[in-house]
Amino acid sequence: MNNRSLLILLTLFVCACRTETPRAISNVDFYATEFFHEVQTRAIFKDSKTFTDLVPLAPYSEVLAKYELEKDNADFDLKAFVENNFSDQSTAVLSFETDTTKTMYEHISSIWPKLTRGPDKIIPFSSRIPLPYSYVVPGGRFKEIYYWDSYFTIEGLLVDDELELAKNMVANFSHLIDSIGFIPNGTRNYYLTRSQPPFFSLMVDALSKSDSTAAREYFPSIVREYQFWMKGMDSVPTSSGAYRYTVQLGDTLHLNRYWDMGTTPRPEAYKEDRHLAGELNSEEEKQALYVNLRAAAASGWDFSSRWFLEDEFASTATSRIIPVDLNCLMYFMEKEIAEGFAIQGNKESAEDYEKRAAKRAKAIQTLFWNPDMQYFHDYHLDSGSTMGQLTLAGAFPLYFELASPEQAKGVRNRLMNDFLRDGGLLTTLKDSGQQWDAPNGWAPLQWIAVKGLLNYGYHEEAITIMERWLALNERVYRNTGKMMEKYNVEDITLLSGGGEYETQDGFGWTNGVALGFRELLDQLKEE
Repeated sequence: MNNRSLLILLTLFVCACRTETPRAISNVDFYATEFFHEVQTRAIFKDSKTFTDLVPLAPYSEVLAKYELEKDNADFDLKAFVENNFSDQSTAVLSFETDTTKTMYEHISSIWPKLTRGPDKIIPFSSRIPLPYSYVVPGGRFKEIYYWDSYFTIEGLLVDDELELAKNMVANFSHLIDSIGFIPNGTRNYYLTRSQPPFFSLMVDALSKSDSTAAREYFPSIVREYQFWMKGMDSVPTSSGAYRYTVQLGDTLHLNRYWDMGTTPRPEAYKEDRHLAGELNSEEEKQALYVNLRAAAASGWDFSSRWFLEDEFASTATSRIIPVDLNCLMYFMEKEIAEGFAIQGNKESAEDYEKRAAKRAKAIQTLFWNPDMQYFHDYHLDSGSTMGQLTLAGAFPLYFELASPEQAKGVRNRLMNDFLRDGGLLTTLKDSGQQWDAPNGWAPLQWIAVKGLLNYGYHEEAITIMERWLALNERVYRNTGKMMEKYNVEDITLLSGGGEYETQDGFGWTNGVALGFRELLDQLKEE
């Protein structure tokens, strides 16, 4: 199938879905205005996200009216107009001088206060969604919290005895579920069209080990989030097999996918998305691509050949792929809800969710398993078969103890023979130029794979991965004084590990996993 035919097919599926309108900004859909388009496409700022995070000095309607009056003047300067009518009122980028006498672990412990934000003050007309409690941002350049990053940060906070801060993080996410109905990708209004990998129930589970009241307190929020992900499960059209975040296989099997209700370029990556869609002929094809780019952002893997149907970025088809990792997370949520209802004495609801979890578990063990490859894969909704791509998402069934011993052995062999490099595990085996592909390794996926291997008794393998990953972290820290978002695990001689951000200090999930791995290694050595 050529690229054009592929996009036409995707278009039919996207158009079959009911479109919902994202929230307006101060009664104006600012991201759809000519002014926003002009600022972003003229690349006044190097990073598209910069403009979306600026705050207008007057209501959007007034700024837009002023723009309409001035834009045709001979001496009109768009950059000057933006500078005169918008300001950066969010937290300043962290300036942090690393104490080179500290070990990497001492550095991590000392940087938590530097990465802590909130409680937030309400800033009129800001795109930021204010949070009522303190929280940890991923790194110094970030001014908002992100969903799935935060689970791994919380694990690190708990290891470091930062219990109150971990509690506040979970309380903030519960607040978002209660006030918005779900947890958005991040706390900006342009993220309100999508969520991210649903780790909230795992956050509560982690917190419960230190706070006996957490499971009971946040049970209603877990149920509410599950309802968000399953909304419309009884309304899936047979023409597409998918509606919102749900997909239906056969008459009764409901699984989940990543999705986004928007059909336009992402505001925070506006010029990049438009550029990618530039060669497409029809508006319908462009909208289909935009949905799939947005859905890839919802997956947390933005971007990766994992979502390609061909070898091109423009073949990204996230919304037609049923991810194995997402459905493992949904399985865990169903098990947690079943347990919560059982504790309450609600036997009927407990049995209902146990049945849902059992049905999903069977699907993961069968539909997502490729016996020839001896590995778990994503499932392609249109072909009715597994995707051929080998990715670290295939380790999630081991993390949630969904694999049989034979399946776990197959995954173990793949991880150690195909994914393992000098610096840890590759994300995928394909070098596409995208960041969620080779040669990069990411802390959260190292964590999932290691814990999964430990669940099946593969201690030596887990230790090897942890030691290689931590050695890379420490070498880069000695060279730069920083913890990176991601690392090149193939070429460990790179000075900064291949994961640098300009003036970046962090990095939340890398910090959390480093602390967690150190604790795990200590525990394993004591056994």
